[in-house]
Amino acid sequence: MEALARKLGLKTDPTIFFTSAGIMILFLVALLIAPEPIGAAFGAGRQWIVTNLGWFFILGVTSWVAFLLWVALSRFGAIRLGGNDAKPAYSNISWFTMLFAGGIGTVLMFWGVAEPISHFTTPPRPGVEPFSVAAADDAMSFSIYHLGLHTWAIFAMPGLAFAYFIYRYNLPMRFSSVFYPLIGERIYGPVGKTLDIFAILGTLFGVAVSIGLGTQQINAGLTELFGVPDAVMTKVIIIAVLTAVAVGSIVAGLDAGVKRLSNINIGMAVGLLVFVLFTGSTVFLLRAIVETFGLYITNLLPMAFWNDTLASYTSNDGSGWGWQGSWTVFYWAWTVTWSPFIGIFVARISRGRTIREFVLGVLFAPSIFTLVWFAIFGWSAMEIDGIGAEARAAMGDQAGALSAAVGESIPLAMFAFFENFPAATLIQGLAVVIVAIFFATSSDSASLVVDMLCTGSADPGPWHQRVFWGVSEGMLAAMLIVLAGDAGLSALQEVITVVGLPMFILVFAMMFSLFRGLAHEDLSEVRVGSPPKREALRPDE
Repeated sequence: MEALARKLGLKTDPTIFFTSAGIMILFLVALLIAPEPIGAAFGAGRQWIVTNLGWFFILGVTSWVAFLLWVALSRFGAIRLGGNDAKPAYSNISWFTMLFAGGIGTVLMFWGVAEPISHFTTPPRPGVEPFSVAAADDAMSFSIYHLGLHTWAIFAMPGLAFAYFIYRYNLPMRFSSVFYPLIGERIYGPVGKTLDIFAILGTLFGVAVSIGLGTQQINAGLTELFGVPDAVMTKVIIIAVLTAVAVGSIVAGLDAGVKRLSNINIGMAVGLLVFVLFTGSTVFLLRAIVETFGLYITNLLPMAFWNDTLASYTSNDGSGWGWQGSWTVFYWAWTVTWSPFIGIFVARISRGRTIREFVLGVLFAPSIFTLVWFAIFGWSAMEIDGIGAEARAAMGDQAGALSAAVGESIPLAMFAFFENFPAATLIQGLAVVIVAIFFATSSDSASLVVDMLCTGSADPGPWHQRVFWGVSEGMLAAMLIVLAGDAGLSALQEVITVVGLPMFILVFAMMFSLFRGLAHEDLSEVRVGSPPKREALRPDE
């Protein structure tokens, strides 16, 4: 493998690189040959996990939120992620835009209207009347719960562990490095490389699903705007064009590529947000933003521990796992599969910050933006659809039009929503561009991170090595769409849910590993920036 790597001009760990690429190709071939049997097998696995271990996912993510807040507010919060003279490489604004664009920008564009309307139509809690005021409150609360502090805790937990062990102990920029207190020097052997390969595959497949969702939304927007066919070939062309944009950003690098695209995109997204605020029911939305903060704070603790325990008594589908198994548990399992990607990306852009700055910034800045985004788009969508029996009766045939559109096509939700605003065609076109750039920034940042996981260094590898991963992600999504269609994407979603369980367990291990590292800090030296010696962290071997 080493000889082949030299011949190809690669700067990487040959075992990690070629094994990850080989498994990706083999799995893709198997998925394309027999998508339905694979989907059925992993579907059964997913059903078992959410039925028997859904409580573990709910409790787990909540415990990560609590642990991170404790670390940030404790005496450990002053520890700097880097040496004594380390300074943040990016301004707070650039740091935030890269956090957001590399994290869940595409997800917010996809679900900003669709998720609140979905919960508004089918309330999560039993006994809540659809389309009622109570349903609207619950719809907003659960939407923000899914994409607020808890989601960012899934990213911040590995992100902090990466940043701490990589910058404080000068360990390689690899997934395995965060387990140094648990496995010691074995991070450089087969055990460590297995962990790295697993993280790379989780990232590739997790991002592929996001690319699939983004492509569907872009295609839906082009169909609405220009009558472009909603077809497989259209989606392939979309993936090809945007992969080319992502590859260009990859070649440009983190500063010139990802940073520039992120800053442009967040500006456009904020512009879209302001447009909806001031051309919609402005006073209603301003009141709703304030009230949504209250709803989230009030309901956060109950939602964080709600397990839909009585689903077998209240659900009519016979599954026994209820609403939460299809939403919250799936969200957590899916998100955790690509947490190594976001985690190491966040660590890469956060050198020089203190633990307190890191945790509070990563948890709260994107979560506040998410809350405002959902408050504006979600409440606007539910108001357009009709909240409460009296309002819906007064609206006549217009009541329920948006929820019907979402029920017919979730990717079309955002574009159906904009039909109710001035300059609808222009705004729908802008939305397509924003989704496309979010797609590109997610793809290029994922490619750069996968390359780092292979090289073990923050320094970029050869351009053709980085481009390989960017092209691989595009091809993975495109080939699934061409050769397996919806069955392939569904199967992949089932796969990453099952893969999410071991990844979830590994992130739990990160928490204990990080705690052990912090426990060995000499806090009298914290402001000097001198980490304890590695030997102090080694497990008894």
